[in-house]
Amino acid sequence: MEPFDQYKSIAAPSEGLFKDNGSRFLAFARPVETEEEVKAFVSALRKEYHDARHHCCAYRLGYKGDVWRASDDGEPSGSAGRPILGQIDSLGLSDVAVVVVRYFGGIKLGIPGLIRAYKTSTADALSKASVIDKVAGVNYEVSFGYLEMNAVMKVLKEMDLPQRNQHFGERCSLEVRVRLSALQTFQEKLQDFAQLKEL
Repeated sequence: MEPFDQYKSIAAPSEGLFKDNGSRFLAFARPVETEEEVKAFVSALRKEYHDARHHCCAYRLGYKGDVWRASDDGEPSGSAGRPILGQIDSLGLSDVAVVVVRYFGGIKLGIPGLIRAYKTSTADALSKASVIDKVAGVNYEVSFGYLEMNAVMKVLKEMDLPQRNQHFGERCSLEVRVRLSALQTFQEKLQDFAQLKEL
């Protein structure tokens, strides 16, 4: 069984394209971790493609994928955001946003045509992305006295936890990222030697 804290995302931004009856659908996929990042991504594309008719978007966030949204941005309800989200979901991805920028070609495509266009352009962008495994985790600050250093370092080494922002003095502190499935072990092993603070 896969660990519950592992999920799939994309490694880097990718783009796709679909054309139909003069309309162009430019799809932009990007790895994101917060709704703020999604908003910044959408507004950057609105600025860059300010002459486009629609900027439709969908995203799914978090290792459980329970934060999501789909926006039709003025297209008929359910004809844009949902098909975009459907493509993200069909690949089982999270921490991903896709924005499809539409340039209207003068001929209406109808709802089935729109669904196909948003779905196909998104599929094209995602097919060019490299899918990676991500691990959900929590960042902790670990602080301890100088005398506890060996005990703390031994646990971090055993658990293979990379450290950063290390400060060693009379009081020592460092930061680590612990995957969710290892949290309990991490807390139990360190409770006698160190103070743990979630960041």
